[in-house]
Amino acid sequence: MTFAGFLRLALHTVTAPRDVARLLLAMNLPSQALWLAFALVIVLNTLMFSVSLMLVPADDMFGAVLGSPTVFGAMLAVSVAALIVAVTLCGRPLGGHATYGQIAVLVIWLQALRVLLQAVVAVVGPLSLFLSGVLISAGSVLGIWIFVNFIDVAHEMGSLLRAGLILLLAVVGMMLGLSLIFSLLGVQTGGIPGYV
Repeated sequence: MTFAGFLRLALHTVTAPRDVARLLLAMNLPSQALWLAFALVIVLNTLMFSVSLMLVPADDMFGAVLGSPTVFGAMLAVSVAALIVAVTLCGRPLGGHATYGQIAVLVIWLQALRVLLQAVVAVVGPLSLFLSGVLISAGSVLGIWIFVNFIDVAHEMGSLLRAGLILLLAVVGMMLGLSLIFSLLGVQTGGIPGYV
């Protein structure tokens, strides 16, 4: 895929998320390609996060996470993987049919779009913190809307409300589980769950 094609698909994701979900699912990517794409978006997100911190330094609220891109990347990888598992499993009791691979390809695509958003924020941030804040907030809301549509298509729910419930249950369960795990390991999570 060319960069122009990536941008076109990104724009199409905003305007017609359900069509893009069907397109991504129809690709039926093998697990090796999914693992490679997963690793790539984690590395790129970690890189963009580090760059944005260099351009607009943050306070110490993230603790050790900001001190080490490796720690941030590892925590992000665990969080994204946990989100994939949680969304897949939370859909089952509500009649969902999506597999781990199907949810994975959708979540990976959303993480790729997050890289694009972080790149725009990294450019805008030094010029206007207010505008970068607006972009982040708008991107977060739009991301939730897109993901709810993705979940509805993947789980074949036929209901955005039930898809939204799946997302809510998955995020709550994921955050509780990760908070417990990270606290047992003595790691401060900071804003990682929110970053996912």
